[in-house]
Amino acid sequence: MRIGVPTEIKPDEFRVGLVPGSVRELTARGHEVIVQSGAGAGIFVNDAIYERAGARIVATAEEVFSDAQMIVKVKEPQPVEWKRLKPDQILFTYLHLAPDAPQAIGLMESGASAIAYETVTDPAGGLPLLAPMSEVAGRLSIEAAAVALRRPTGGRGVLMGGVPGVKPAKVVVLGGGVVGTHAARMAAGLGAEVSIIDRSLPRLRLLDEMFEGRVRTLASTMEMIENEVLAADVVIGAVLVAGASAPKLVNRAMLKEMKKGAVLVDVSIDQGGCFETSKPTTHAHPTFEVDGVIHYCVANMPGAVPVTSAQALNNATLPFVLKLAERGLAAFDRDPHLAAGLNVKNGRIMHQAVAASLGFDSLETSRKIRLAAE
Repeated sequence: MRIGVPTEIKPDEFRVGLVPGSVRELTARGHEVIVQSGAGAGIFVNDAIYERAGARIVATAEEVFSDAQMIVKVKEPQPVEWKRLKPDQILFTYLHLAPDAPQAIGLMESGASAIAYETVTDPAGGLPLLAPMSEVAGRLSIEAAAVALRRPTGGRGVLMGGVPGVKPAKVVVLGGGVVGTHAARMAAGLGAEVSIIDRSLPRLRLLDEMFEGRVRTLASTMEMIENEVLAADVVIGAVLVAGASAPKLVNRAMLKEMKKGAVLVDVSIDQGGCFETSKPTTHAHPTFEVDGVIHYCVANMPGAVPVTSAQALNNATLPFVLKLAERGLAAFDRDPHLAAGLNVKNGRIMHQAVAASLGFDSLETSRKIRLAAE
C-alpha cells in the first residue's frame, strides 16, 4: 500500500503522523511511504532522515493526497485537506467529529473512509490510541494551570505546592480516566491538595489504592461537583464519552461564585468542552477570562511537546497502521477493535455516538445525507 504523510497545518501543531521509525517498519514490509517535505520539522527530523528510513519525499500536500491510498495524520483534516480526499482513500487520524459538523459533512462528501484514533478500542474496553495523548495532556494540564495561576497571567497568584506555613493550591479533577489520573499525579507531585471526582465507584477505589491517600476520591453528584469547584483554585476538565460530546459539568452561573483568578483547564475541548463557557484556544493565545475565572482551552495540548507526543502516538498507532497497510478495510474483519474506529464510509456516519452527538438525523441540508447510524 502507498501511505501518505502530509505536513500538519493546524495552527501550532508540530507533531507528525509517522516518525522515521514507523516509516522504516512499513517500508521493510514492502509498503511505500510518501512524506511531504518538511513534515518532520516540528520534531527536528529532516527529509534526509525520512529518506534513509525508506520514504519518498514530495514537495507538496497535493502530491501526497494524490498518490497515497491511505493518509496518516495527527489532527483532524482542515477544510483544504478534506477537499483533497478521494472515495477510494483511507484517512487515519484524530477526528473528534462530535462537535464539528462541517468536518463531518466534508468527510462524508469526500466519500473517503475515515478512521478516528479516538474511537478505536481494545479488548478491555479502553481507547488505546487516545490514551498516550491523554497521558501527555493530563500532565501538561497541571503545567498550564501552574502558569495560569500566576498573577501576571491573570491568576490568583497561588503557588501550586505552597510553601511551609502556607496552604497549597486546591486542584479538583473532573474525571478519573487517563487524563484525570495523570493530572492528579502531577498535581500531587507538586504538593497541591488534590481531589478526583468520578461517577464510577470501582474506578474511585482503584484510584484510592493507587494514590495511597495522597489524593481524595469523591463520587460524582451535582452537589459534589458544585461544592468542590467553588472551593477550587484549579479545575481540570477530564471527562470523556467515547465519540460523543463532553457533558457540561460547570455552568456559567457557577463561575460567578468561584474564586477570582481561579483556573479552568478544559482538556475535553476536542469533544466540545466540559465547561459551558469553554471555547477552543491556541498555544499562541491559550487563555481567556470569563467572570474573573481564567480558562485554558488549547485544543491540541500535546502539540506543545511534539518530540515526546509524536513518538508516544506512533507507539500506539503503528500496529493498526500495519494492519490497514496489509489488508485495507478488510482488516476490520479480523479486528473489531480497529473497526470501532470507523467514523465515516461511503458518505455515511458509521459511529452511533458520533451520529447522535451531531444530530444528523434531524439536520436540514440539501445534501440529502444518509446515515448508517440512525
